[in-house]
Amino acid sequence: MKINGSEIRPGYVIEHAGGLWAAVKTAHVKPGKGGAFNQVELKNLIDGTKLNERFRASESVERIHLDLNDYQFLYAEGENLVFMDNESYEQLELQKDFVGDRAAFLQDGMKVTVQSHEGRPIGISLPDQVVLAVAEADPVVRGQTAASSYKPAVTENGLRVMVPPFVEAGERIVVDTNEITYVRRAD
Repeated sequence: MKINGSEIRPGYVIEHAGGLWAAVKTAHVKPGKGGAFNQVELKNLIDGTKLNERFRASESVERIHLDLNDYQFLYAEGENLVFMDNESYEQLELQKDFVGDRAAFLQDGMKVTVQSHEGRPIGISLPDQVVLAVAEADPVVRGQTAASSYKPAVTENGLRVMVPPFVEAGERIVVDTNEITYVRRAD
């Protein structure tokens, strides 16, 4: 679907310069001299490179619609992660590098959304929050300032997270998968 350059919004996926790009930030600029344009920060969906580009209203770009499919994480096998389509039960293998650092959050049976274009996976969405057990937590240091003080802890999957002083080893906590930060104690 063709759209004007001024209609690009964050989250849109467009075809530009022979690749697939996701709009990260947009800013409409009206300079004192000349025509208005849309300053767009783009991120390449294949290799992750970033690009700043100006699009005028007179330019048209191809907006791409991605297919979103629900998958279930089954297991890790070497450098591959195996997922199963919830509808067709077909299995999909992705490299750990494809998922990145957030692969540590994958748990057996976890539901994820795989974004694909023309049958080729180009992105994966994990749940925003996961529940993890704290494996190690440093002891509380007495006499710290009255301001909120956090201490380092290691979760069951080996991630280091800063937690409040009252969290001890063995407790279950909720961790944000995007920011890799403590949210709250699990119920």
